[in-house]
Amino acid sequence: MMTVTSVTDELHLNPATGMDAVTLRVGDLENMSSYYAQALALAPVEERTRGTEVHRVLGRGEVPMVRLIATPGLPAVDPRAAGLFHTAFLFEDKASLAATVARAASDPRSRYVGSADHLVSEAFYFTDPEGNGIELYVDRPRAQWTWRGGEVQMDSLFLEPNAYLDAHLDQSVVSAGPSRSGKVGHVHLQVGDVQTARRFYVDALGFETTVTAHPGALFAAAGGYHHHVAMNAWNSAGAGPRAATLGLGDVAITVPGREDLDALVARLRRAGIEYADHSHRVVAEDPWGTQVSLAVPGTTTEELLAR
Repeated sequence: MMTVTSVTDELHLNPATGMDAVTLRVGDLENMSSYYAQALALAPVEERTRGTEVHRVLGRGEVPMVRLIATPGLPAVDPRAAGLFHTAFLFEDKASLAATVARAASDPRSRYVGSADHLVSEAFYFTDPEGNGIELYVDRPRAQWTWRGGEVQMDSLFLEPNAYLDAHLDQSVVSAGPSRSGKVGHVHLQVGDVQTARRFYVDALGFETTVTAHPGALFAAAGGYHHHVAMNAWNSAGAGPRAATLGLGDVAITVPGREDLDALVARLRRAGIEYADHSHRVVAEDPWGTQVSLAVPGTTTEELLAR
């Protein structure tokens, strides 16, 4: 079992760190909103207009899961550029996952990419109407995860989608829709170079490496999770700074308290990385210009919309 870092460890993120709503810049707000509402059973939470931009947050219950920003003048997502590989939405049980997979598969705007048993989780992959990757997954109990040499054992084994739905699909769960809980479990990024990404996400932000065995990829987490962030150069090797396009706008991370932000600021300073400190939130950009926000708990939808 991996050793969990202490709350006072100044080199690493607090073990209670988690992910928050991912921000996507979208060209067609109404189509993308209806897609996430119908295919993923996310309910609109709140909306705000900022100048010419419309910001809309969707989620389940009180948990924001995605913020959509209408920016129709931007070019489409470039699949070979640095940015988002997929946003991974975590569900509480197999029935909730199966219900969401069934919804996503039945929406004609979805592109089904595949499914896999990762040993630590079971996952299904889609692409949304504007080319943003989506993972829908459920974790296996941590007691079933295997750690060797400080790294969690993960794989991509065959997972037959129809058999999974036959075994776990429950119409009452499908009908419950947004009332069944969910959250962002992790974010997988495309980067130009994995070692450069490690210096930012591990050495500076403070995540701990959990998987290095997959060529061209790195997985990292806080608190002994299998991964909160992943970085790969499978499609984007050598990519330079991101241009202004549709797609990923912000990777949001939540830490327990201000002392965790203070430790983060110290790491960013040592690494010579510019940042903005907003008291309850610290914002920096990774080497490719992807914005990463770390905030204390209690981020309201209103604050999320104001970012």
